[in-house]
Amino acid sequence: MHEQIETAPTENRIVYVKAVDVTELPSEVRDQAGDLDQLYAVHDSDGQQLALVADRKLAFRLARQNDYAPVAVH
Repeated sequence: MHEQIETAPTENRIVYVKAVDVTELPSEVRDQAGDLDQLYAVHDSDGQQLALVADRKLAFRLARQNDYAPVAVH
């Protein structure tokens, strides 16, 4: 799981935070997730995943710390 967002080469500073079921992730990520059922992905406007973290609040905080404006995806 990433704890730092890679800087996107675009001027668009909006990122999208989305819940992801652990069962949908590759086995190496599932192994790292431990007993969590859900992780939170942060994506740029092109859909590229920038980060994957264990908690929704952390995803938003991480985005803001990297000067992005996070938006929840339902």
